[in-house]
This record gives sequence, structure tokens and C-alpha cells, in this order.
Amino acid sequence: MTVLTASIALFVGLVINLPVFIAVILAVLVYFFIAGDASPVIAVQRLVGAAENSTLLAIPFFILLGNVLNYTGMTGRMLHLAEVLTGHFKGGLAQANVLLSTLMGGLSASSLADCAMLCRMLVPGMTKLGYSRSFSTVVTAAGSLITPIIPPGIALIIYGYVADVSIGKMFLAGIIPGILCAAALMCTIRGISGVRGYKPAREKGPTWSEFWQALKGASGALVLVVVIIGGIRAGIFTPTEAGAIAVVYAIVIGMFVYKEMTVGDLKSALMETAIATAGIMLIIMACSAFAWVLSWERVAQNVASFITGYSDSPTTFLMIINVFLLILGMFIEGNAAIIVLVPLLMPTVRQLGIDPVQFGLIMILNLSIGCLTPPMGTIMFISNAITGTRVGEFTREVWPLLLALLAVLMLVTYVPAVSTFLPNL
Repeated sequence: MTVLTASIALFVGLVINLPVFIAVILAVLVYFFIAGDASPVIAVQRLVGAAENSTLLAIPFFILLGNVLNYTGMTGRMLHLAEVLTGHFKGGLAQANVLLSTLMGGLSASSLADCAMLCRMLVPGMTKLGYSRSFSTVVTAAGSLITPIIPPGIALIIYGYVADVSIGKMFLAGIIPGILCAAALMCTIRGISGVRGYKPAREKGPTWSEFWQALKGASGALVLVVVIIGGIRAGIFTPTEAGAIAVVYAIVIGMFVYKEMTVGDLKSALMETAIATAGIMLIIMACSAFAWVLSWERVAQNVASFITGYSDSPTTFLMIINVFLLILGMFIEGNAAIIVLVPLLMPTVRQLGIDPVQFGLIMILNLSIGCLTPPMGTIMFISNAITGTRVGEFTREVWPLLLALLAVLMLVTYVPAVSTFLPNL
């Protein structure tokens, strides 16, 4: 009953639209001060203690990297490269939209930030070329879901921290699923564009000279990916150090090579980072305390016993988890869900012989798709608010892209090599 009371408080907080961290803290306080028999001092210790792990230092660095990139001119150069590569296809600008999310997603580190930035940058241009506003919004929102999967997505870092899995392996595990998501979305967009007659952004494919100039212009950002992934896997530096090095590199390129970033821009990026980091850390602290409550009440063991008693088949377990996480992702912020659920599910995952790295990608992809799914998806609301699209219009357009992402989810779920091949090399 103690956990049930706290869970009811959490559900009520979410229903009345309290911020996630406040709703979770409310549930923790209800447990300690009303229903629980543990000392309330533990609540404070768990809240503060969650923020003391040095692994989490990677989060502000990668958030800062994403914010810095918006001021350096790298984003515009990456967009030009995407347009050169895909602009001559049917629905070329829409495909460039997805490709840009893939190229920049791992660097921006936040799907919400990626979606907001690209909605402002690309949707007006797409509508001028004849794309409907709702379709442009859906494409941008769907493309931004690649961000948590492509390294160094914040969700990969948080899952690695909570599940005690190598963050370097999580980074590698996200590469193939991220590319598959991009390919599935681009193929779907091309089919829709062919039916609707959306024209290419360019009349013909790029010449070798155009491609080389675009690649050369975007090389500054592309090198970042090599530095981050290669450095971590080679053991040269940790994910936290990789984030710090990438930030310094981006600032130097933006200020002294491209000369598009000013000191004022850097101050703005630092302020935006402080605000975003505070929000994420509050969620991590609150959810870590709630996860401790669930662990103290042996909920993880009970869940494991219930699931294995119902079926000891990994296939059945993953099917149930997919449905559960897709629904949950519509209502709860993905990082919060990871922190709360991973300690509950990991004993069962290990007992059934499922690779924790694969399960991490399954979980992140599920929660990301949930953010896009009506009626409560977070990404849906953000993109609609920026572009002025109605929920009904968004819902009618989103289903083909959702089905494409679900197809990738099935591959990641039932073909382990999709996520484990690179980490196991």
C-alpha cells in the first residue's frame, strides 16, 4: 500500500500537469512523510546523492555543445550538405530535414532542442516550396527523434549511468539504429512526396565539385563525431572529457575559423545550458529518489517474479515491454522513465539473458516514439506550438512515419545484432 499511495500521488501530479520533477518529488514526500516507515532524512540524501555521480558531468557538456553549435554556423553548413545530398529527390527538402537531424542529432544531444531549432529553421522554407504546414511539422518532429539514439544522446548517457553499462558501448550501439531510423523516414517521405507531387529542391543531383565544397564546409562538425566516438572507444578520454574537448573545439571553430560566433553568443549558450541542465538534473534527482523507494519496497524483485512466472520467454517479455513503453512514452518524459524503470526491469532483463546494451536501445527508441504519438506526445506539442499546427492535423499526417519507426523498433527488438554488432567488435 505504501508504494501504491506514492504512485497515486505521482499519477495525480502528472494528470494536473505539474512539472515532472515536482510530481515525482511529491510522490517521494508522500511515501516518506505519510505512507512510509523509513526516515525522511533518507529522502534528502537520495535527492542530493543522485547528483554527485561524476558520470553525469557529461550531460552539461553535451548540452553546451548543442547550444554552441547553434551559434557557430555549423548547423547551416550541415543543412547545405544535407540539401546537396538529397535536394534532387522527390520531397528533397523534407529528406534533407531528416538527414540534418541525423547529422546534427548526436551533437545537439536533445531531441526537444533539435525539434525546436529545426521547426523554426526549416518549416517556413518547406511551406514556401509547397509542402503542407502539418506535413512539414510532422517530418521535423519525427526526424528529431533520432537525436536520443545517435551518439552522444543524453538518453544514452543516462541509461548507461543507471544500468551500469559502458557509455562508450551505448554510443556505438546507437549508430546503426539511428541510421536505420533515418533511412526508414526518408524512404517513407519519398513515397508520400511522389503521391502528393512535392517537387525536388534542386533540378539535378550534385556535381562532384558541389559535393566536395559542401562536405568541406561541414567537415568541422563531422570531425566532432569522430573525435567523440573514436576518442572514447580508443580509451583516450572518458565521455565527460569527450564532451569538454568537443565544446572547446566547437568554440574555437566558431570564433576563429568560421568567425560567426561572438562572446555574446557564448554567454547566451552558457545561460541556455545552465537552464537546460538544471531541468534535467532535477528530473534525475527526483526520479533517483523514487527509484530508491521502489527498490526499498522490493518492487523490482516482485516485477521480475511476476513476469518470469507468466512467461520465461525473452520474446514475450520484449513484446510486453514494447507495448508498455510506447504507451508510457506518451505521458512521461523519457529520461525520467529510464531512471525509474531501469532498476525495476534490469533484474528480469539479466535473468532472461537479454543484452543490457540492446535493451537500452529498445527502451530509448520506444520512449522516443511515444513522444511523437498522439494524444500526449511531448515532441508533438512542442512542434505544434512553434509552427501553429493543430493536433488533429498532426495526427492525420504522422501515422506513415510512425509505422516506419515502429518497423525499425521491431528490428532492434528481435535482431540483437542491429544494436550489439558495433559494441561487440
